[in-house]
Amino acid sequence: MDITKLQRLVLDALEDVKAQDIKVFNTSHITSLFDRVIIASGTSNRQTRALASSVSDAARKHKIPIIAHEGEDTGEWVLIDLGDIVVHCMQPNIRQYYNLEEVWGDKPVRVKLLPQSTQPVIAETFDFDDEGD
Repeated sequence: MDITKLQRLVLDALEDVKAQDIKVFNTSHITSLFDRVIIASGTSNRQTRALASSVSDAARKHKIPIIAHEGEDTGEWVLIDLGDIVVHCMQPNIRQYYNLEEVWGDKPVRVKLLPQSTQPVIAETFDFDDEGD
């Protein structure tokens, strides 16, 4: 399957499960291992697992080999390696901490997405106050 069709397959699978803040990056100039990195946010462990599962199911349906599927146990960051595309399904606080956009994001790919799929998710911050105020 060519990269554009595979990319659309992944994006549709992510949007089917209401992924948020989807970003697609061309990485062919950085590495020969894969051509695209797709990053998407889910609001809970359950949703990130569902996002990854949707991508995996779509790949299997189209007989696309899944090279790796990691992070299912915690659901904070689930990675699916489809060879030409690596998909990162992350919770917002994990995504903000690791900031993969800085590593892979110098060549964003313009894609058509549903409006809700482009909305950024705000990572929660916690203020642990020992004083009990």
